[in-house]
Amino acid sequence: MELTIINLLKQVPLPSEMRMGDDGLMDRTKAKSIINIDCQFALEAGLQLKKKYPKARLLVCSMGPTSFKKSLQKALSLGYDEAYLLSDRKLGGSDTFATGLALATLLQHLGFTKENPKPFIVLAGRQTSDGDTAHVPSQVAANLGIVQATFVEKIHFDDDNQLIAKRIIEGGYQQMQLPLPCVISLTPTGIPLRKPSLAATINARKKNIHILKVDDISLSTEYMGVRGSPTIVAKVKDMLSERPPIQMMQGKNAKEKVDNLITALSKQTQHNRLEKVEIQEKAKHSDFPIKDIRGEYKGILTWAEVVEGKISRSSIELLGVARQLALQLDKDTTITTLLIGNKVKHLSEDLIAYGSDEVVVVEDERLKEYQILPFTSVFRQWIQDNKPEIVLFAATTSGRELAPRIAVYTKSGITADCTALEIGSYVNRKEEVVIYPILHSHRPTYGESKLATILGFKFPQFSTARPGTFEIPTKDSKRQGEVVDFEPIWDKEDFCVRLLQTFRDDSSLQNLFDAEVIVAGGRGVVDDNLQLIKELVKLLQQKGIKAEWAATRVVVDGGMAEYARQIGQTGKTVRPKLYIAVGISGAIQHIAGMKEAEKIIAIDQNPKAPIFHYADFGIVGAYRDTIPELMEQIDKFISVF
Repeated sequence: MELTIINLLKQVPLPSEMRMGDDGLMDRTKAKSIINIDCQFALEAGLQLKKKYPKARLLVCSMGPTSFKKSLQKALSLGYDEAYLLSDRKLGGSDTFATGLALATLLQHLGFTKENPKPFIVLAGRQTSDGDTAHVPSQVAANLGIVQATFVEKIHFDDDNQLIAKRIIEGGYQQMQLPLPCVISLTPTGIPLRKPSLAATINARKKNIHILKVDDISLSTEYMGVRGSPTIVAKVKDMLSERPPIQMMQGKNAKEKVDNLITALSKQTQHNRLEKVEIQEKAKHSDFPIKDIRGEYKGILTWAEVVEGKISRSSIELLGVARQLALQLDKDTTITTLLIGNKVKHLSEDLIAYGSDEVVVVEDERLKEYQILPFTSVFRQWIQDNKPEIVLFAATTSGRELAPRIAVYTKSGITADCTALEIGSYVNRKEEVVIYPILHSHRPTYGESKLATILGFKFPQFSTARPGTFEIPTKDSKRQGEVVDFEPIWDKEDFCVRLLQTFRDDSSLQNLFDAEVIVAGGRGVVDDNLQLIKELVKLLQQKGIKAEWAATRVVVDGGMAEYARQIGQTGKTVRPKLYIAVGISGAIQHIAGMKEAEKIIAIDQNPKAPIFHYADFGIVGAYRDTIPELMEQIDKFISVF
């Protein structure tokens, strides 16, 4: 097969050196940069495919300042044949919509279109460390009009040259067969990036990096840069949530430290000691007239993600958010929920009970499992005909793939991983008007240290909400609503991706949300494959405690825990009565998912580990000594937490 492998590469600042300006944009001028971690695995995946097809052509493309040449040069030294950099000041400050459009236009300029008779595959990292949206791969695929698979662990071609991808989903994975061309985004669970040889590094110096500008690829600036992007960062504020100073347990050995921990727990009253960040803004007073820019766009649309015949918890959370937004808009605002699947109509009653005014049902035996193309087609057609002003998705693996693809077709911006949503205003001083109402999407950024407020001026306004962040709304079985059947017009290509296998064990996911105690392991406990942590959880369960084990991203990426157990910014957000962090250094991305636990106990050998800044109680010591002692005193421990 005459295959072209294209890699979309992003160079990012080192996390320890990232800074953010008051405008919410990253200041990279003084930060050292590296190839984005996820992109490194995508680079290696391309090299692995080259093994099967030695004649394959390897290209690497990027968008950014000329400093990105450093990373492109490394890709060339690894064996990539050509490198292209789209670099233009007009692109500065572009949001993900603009970035996806620009990269897709670059590929089209190079001849990689849907109509190209020669097969090609586009590889990318799952997401970037400076943005963590995971939107761009979907947006590139949508702009090219080709199929995609995101959150992919592994890819290979079978004996018939068919591409097979293993995609992570909540609680499991899917095996799928995709036609070419396609876009694949990869997680860091594959093969780590190799090091270039000295000879290859020398030979790479002879290869040119082609630098192109916007005009070179005939890219319109209508949607480019800060001015053209559909979304803007309206405000950035510090997140000041802090716990009181940690109580470090003293003692000569593990037994004394656990004794002191039990004593300290028994003295503390049970209450949440987090200072909540107030995000509701006071009404802005202005002499400017109010301007409503919604036009014919009215109402709120949500998606009911169905998992094994049940509505996912995160989709029910969305209905509580939607109801609050509807109350802030006006009493006539309708909340509509799209319910897509096979024999799912009976779930409409629950959706109405939780807050939907209208449930639009699409049933087809081919839709038993989520698939990106037919689900996109349903949303495109319904949105085109009904024009909602706000569209909400849960930021699950499916929601983070589906929402940005749909937003491309509506030319809307999208805000990822929101922890708060509200209706507000925007003072446009240039036009001397106050734009109202408009959705204010609040999302933690820069390692959860700042809260950015994102506004979208193209309708519908899209946002994804972080699962586990919002409370389940009260169920009212007496609520009345309308159930409508919708029959989309299918395209022959909507079902071109074949689902070969779906495996899901959803119990651990639900248990994490319901657990009273969560024991989580990080890099410091991988030497025993988290065995002691699992034994502690099993003992707690035997004592009648709702307990579950979890892991950090590095453990999941290392293949020692499934994605459903990942806690953090790119995993789950949980609120147990007690969170025990074992061997977890305390990266801010992990803290994002567990900081609202009622109590936090941290166990780590490093007395300077950042995790101790976020915990209520700390034990410095080896987990192999501390956990067994905790298990020895389990009855006393249970009685006080």
